[in-house]
Amino acid sequence: MREPSTDDRYAHNGRAAERNKRALVTGITGQDGSHLADLLLAKGYEVHGIIRRASSFNTSRLDHIYQDPHDPDARLFLHYGDLGDGSQLARIIRTLEPDEIYNLAAQSHVAVSFHQPEYTGDVDGLGVTRILEAIRESHIATRFYQAGTSEMFGASPPPQSETTEFRPRSPYAAAKVYAHWLVANYREAYGLHAVNGILFNHEGPRRGETFVTKKVTRAVVKILQGEQDLLYLGNLEAARDWGYAPDYVEAMWLMMQQDQPDDYVIGTGESHTVREFCEVAFGLVGLDWEEHVRIDPKYFRPTEVESLRADASKASQKLGWQPKVTFLELVETMLTSDLADAGMENHLHDRVTTVTP
Repeated sequence: MREPSTDDRYAHNGRAAERNKRALVTGITGQDGSHLADLLLAKGYEVHGIIRRASSFNTSRLDHIYQDPHDPDARLFLHYGDLGDGSQLARIIRTLEPDEIYNLAAQSHVAVSFHQPEYTGDVDGLGVTRILEAIRESHIATRFYQAGTSEMFGASPPPQSETTEFRPRSPYAAAKVYAHWLVANYREAYGLHAVNGILFNHEGPRRGETFVTKKVTRAVVKILQGEQDLLYLGNLEAARDWGYAPDYVEAMWLMMQQDQPDDYVIGTGESHTVREFCEVAFGLVGLDWEEHVRIDPKYFRPTEVESLRADASKASQKLGWQPKVTFLELVETMLTSDLADAGMENHLHDRVTTVTP
């Protein structure tokens, strides 16, 4: 992919006043951002994404939809920006006048947030303040989506719904709680059409390599290739509600189409442990996970979140949203993708239909 232009003049691409619906997506190069871009483009949107400047290209998840911005049919445009730079965020919002803004950018790794709490708070918390202030001061009639997280529930027992108490157990979760309540405050104080999506864990082939699900599926492939023999993990009994990322970005879009802004929990309603994920992933290629997985105490967090399971009944009733991909299908999809990347598709065994309780 070519670098984005540093010039905003092409943003409207010479279009007339009557235009496609326009969306601005922060974090567009991430898993969720790329899936959301796919969805919005399929729905006819003009999509603008904010990316951070780096010395190497970091846009591989968008390569399949990228078009040269000079192409008269282009509907995907990228702009340099950062949640730490309020003036640039405000400039982009004023220039584009987007119909919808999706804030998916974050320092989203829980373990990293313990090592970089100040940075996490600035990006995940104050970054949202900067966007909301830009919207308020510009007086643009836009709708705003804030990507929340099930980690905000922390120590609250499952199932967790929109009325469950937030009890964050990490700097990441605490910053997201701040952002959540700020969105609610701007909605009430200034009448902004702003929504919080409290999404439980959602994965897929585009998941970042430092997240546990991707670590597992990639390790399975490397073990088959003989490149490694052991996989080191932390708390195998941590239970999470794992869903499929493309299903979840559809829920984001549905939230933004409602006449009244509100907050929604999104999840499958099922909970599975890291141990179960390992059992399924290794079993799909005929390996015994216990022969290859080891516990490393350094991967335990100072405060653990033991169990997360969504009660997404509100989203089902008001949005008509339901997850389409099961836990077993999710693991198989991720592993199949990693095997295909390694040219090892024939190593996949029959689908696993159960997991050990």
